[in-house]
This record gives sequence, structure tokens and C-alpha cells, in this order.
Amino acid sequence: MRNLQIVALIVLSTLSVANGQPVQQECDVLVYGATPAGVCAAVAAAREGAKVFLLEPSDHVGGVNSGGLSFSDSNQMARDALRGLFEEFHQRIEADYTRRGIQLPYSVAEKDQKVWTYEPHVAARVIDGLLKEAGVSVLPRRVLWTVTKEGTHLRRVSTTNGELYTAKTFVDATYEGDLLAAAKVDWVIGREGRNEFGESLAGKQFPKPPIAISGLDARGELLPLITTKDAGPAESGDRNVMTYSFRLCLTANPENRVPFPEPKHYDPARFEVVRRYFNQEKKPILLWDLYPLPGDKVDANNGIGKQFSMGIIGGGNAWCESDSKTRARIWEEHKQYTLEMYRFLTTDLAVPPNLRETLAKYGLCKDEFAAYDHWSPQLYVREGRRMRGAYVMTQSDVLSNRVKPDPIAVVSFPIDSHDCQRVARGDGEVINEGTIYPVRLETVKRGPAYQVPYRAITPKPDECTNLLVPVALSASHVAYSSIRVEPSWMTIGQSAGIAAAVAAKLEQPVQQLDYPKLKERLLAQKQALELP
Repeated sequence: MRNLQIVALIVLSTLSVANGQPVQQECDVLVYGATPAGVCAAVAAAREGAKVFLLEPSDHVGGVNSGGLSFSDSNQMARDALRGLFEEFHQRIEADYTRRGIQLPYSVAEKDQKVWTYEPHVAARVIDGLLKEAGVSVLPRRVLWTVTKEGTHLRRVSTTNGELYTAKTFVDATYEGDLLAAAKVDWVIGREGRNEFGESLAGKQFPKPPIAISGLDARGELLPLITTKDAGPAESGDRNVMTYSFRLCLTANPENRVPFPEPKHYDPARFEVVRRYFNQEKKPILLWDLYPLPGDKVDANNGIGKQFSMGIIGGGNAWCESDSKTRARIWEEHKQYTLEMYRFLTTDLAVPPNLRETLAKYGLCKDEFAAYDHWSPQLYVREGRRMRGAYVMTQSDVLSNRVKPDPIAVVSFPIDSHDCQRVARGDGEVINEGTIYPVRLETVKRGPAYQVPYRAITPKPDECTNLLVPVALSASHVAYSSIRVEPSWMTIGQSAGIAAAVAAKLEQPVQQLDYPKLKERLLAQKQALELP
């Protein structure tokens, strides 16, 4: 079993040394985190002529794009504004299928709202090709250990295997914001109160109907899967993040189906609250979202509108601030929960027979993630640290203040947050808290288009002058709930890579780049910057 390699956050015991000294390698741009944003940043910087290292703490490259998220959220966005490497990624996926004589149910050339889907191994192959063609040095299993700063200048980073890396410019492309935190850049986690930025969608959110069941056991204690008896003041923020889960690639095709592994242990009592939910639900539905994929497969996802689903509410709260060993444990907890829930939903008599039978047809895919026992190697970290940078994006930047003088991307995904808490209200009601149902335009099923300013990915100049942060960028929880999807991060990541290469070439602080010159290079790499 290679379960812990999947997250690859266990400290390596053997140091890489030369003549008793740590090996030091130099580059122009160092990208930490081989997420889709990190891949795009690395490729874009390399295409600008920079020598690029892409360090990844795990042995998995591509984040959730090659880790099971195969249902592109760009169907809920203005695709005319998603150009550059995002468009090229999908063009290459389409070409991959076409070469093998497979007709996809969409065309990348048509900028409509059809769903763009692909299999994880195809995405991985395309990502590998992009990186190799660009000449990026991909260095997996490099876990960040320390950073060295000289004033506001980040000089080098070390990894747990004893290697040292110096660069002129750095890009933190992790979902968690690990490099920015190590570099002592200001950050927050969780949710703001409504008054901090005047956001109506901040604070506590209760859009789902309450469930008329008790969330307490016979002693008055919380049942498993209930997080609290008190959600806190409605207008206040907290340190809760939206639920994490896996995006599983599944199939019902017996020729490719691998049975779900048995959980290490299974306690039916863990799902007592779900059992009570089904006993009172008049219109029961399948609790996992299943999206059709090529290859007779489906992408299984946490259902944002469902009372119970694939995510452990509260299970990811400690992830970002934890050490390697604790993250490995949290990863295993999410896998264990998913396996137990699958068993519950396919065997427990409280679940309607048609729903049990529907889900039981599905298993893992023999031709996906073979090195990981066919399980996704990537936990879906929907929200981590958020930098407090030169400009903080808020709800108004998404809904009204949509034009910026220094745009590096156009984003148009709806404001959309999964659950953050599950609350037992007294002895007769359970309610989920934290969901923000997609805030869409009235005419089309997408969010309003708005420009992401360059200042949102730069730290304050008195904190760090050669770091860019395209994923854990500077935004409130509400604004982040719109930005937090891979099409956005890929686009912002590409712009971050271009800016990093330009800053390295000119040996300038990232905050002092001449925007017209940066814009020229963004457009040269086919980025879309104007609102559609």
C-alpha cells in the first residue's frame, strides 16, 4: 500500500548531501506546489525564457485536475474569458481523444455552457506533456522545510530531504498557502464577519432547510457527524473552512470495475444521524453527485445542496496549519470516512433499496490511479489559507466593483461555498451551516464576470518582495468562494508565472513591475483580460 505516499508529507529521513554539505540548486523562478495553478505558472514562466523548478511535496503532479476532478467547472463560467493555458489544456485533451478515435460530446472551439469532461489519466498525460515541452524541472517529494529571507527578499528554501533551492522569484501555488506562511507573509483562515468588509454573504449562512430530527444521543451528547450545538453569532466569522472530500473516478463497467476496498473498521453508529435523516425524508435522493465522464466512468463529488454527502464537515479545519504527520492522518480519516459511507449507503436498511443498488453498481477504475490502489491521490482542499496582500478582494469585487486597472485574469464562477458546520439545535432539529448556493446571473447559469487585479497575488511590499500567490491569494472567504475553482486558478497561475519570469529577468520587486509591460506579456501568451 502506498497510502501515505499519496500525500507524501512524511519527513524523509535521508539527507541529500555533497561533501557533507546540502546540495544547492539555482533557478530563476521556483514554483512550490504542482497544482493546476502551479503547472500553469511553471509552464508560463518557462515560456518566458526563465529557468524553472516546480517543487511538489507529494509524488502526484496536477492536483485535483489529474486527481479525480474531471468535471470542468468552466461550464459555469464565461469561456470566452478563459484562454491561455486553460484553453490549451482542454485543446490538448480534445486532441488526445481525437487521435484515439473518440468523439467527445463537446468542442473546445465552441464557447458554450456544455460540460467539458475528461478522464484523470488523460489529464495527467496532457500535464506531463506541457511541462516536458516547456523544459520545466519537475521535482516531486520535495516537502518545504525552511525558508531564508534577507529583509523582504526570499532568498532560498530548503526541503526535508536536505536540498536547498535558490531563486530570483518564488510562486506559492499550494492549495494551503504553505510557502507564504513560511515566508511570514500575513494570512488568515476561515470566514470573516459581515462587518469586516460589509459583505452580506459573510458570517453564518443557513440556506438549507432544517431537518426535523435530533442530533443528540440518549445522553444528550452530539451524534457523530454533528459538529456543534451552537453555530455562533450570525454576523460573526470563525476559523471554519468549507468541507473537504475526494473526487473519485468510478465505473459500473464490470470489465474495468474494481470493488471498493473494505474500510479498516466500520461502525454503523457513526451514521445514526444519516439514518434518522432517511427515516423522515419523503423524497430521498442519492447523496453523492455523479457526473458522467468519457470511458464509461463517473466523477463522484460532494453534493453542495445535499444534507449529507462525501465531505466530512469540519474534517479539514486543522489541515492547513498541521505538520506533515498530522496531514497524513487527516488524509486517511477522509478516506476512511468515504469508505465507511459507501458501505453504509450500499448496505444499511435505512437507505432506500433503489439508492443502495444504484451506488453499489459503482467501483473504482482499474485504469486509473493504479499506483495508488485506484484511489485518488489528491484530497480536494477547497479552501486553505488566504493571504492578506496588497489588495483584498471581497464580495463587492465579484458583484459590483468588477473592473480593475491591473487585471491579470477574468473570473466568472458563481460565489459558491460548501458546508462549514452541522448544528444540533436542541433535541429536535439539525441544520447545516456555511453553504452559499451559487450566486448566478439571471440569464445564464454562470456568475458575473470580474477582473482579478495583479495586486491580489502580491504580498504587502514590507513583507516579501519576490513572492507571488495565485491560489491562496488575497481575498475574503466570500470572494474566494467564487475564485476557488481550477479554471480560475489555472488562469491566475499562468499570469503569476509570467509576472514571476518578468520580475526575475528585470531583478525587480514583484510589486514594482510596470503593468503595461506585464500586460504585453500576458496578451502574448493569449490571456484574456477584458470583461466579456
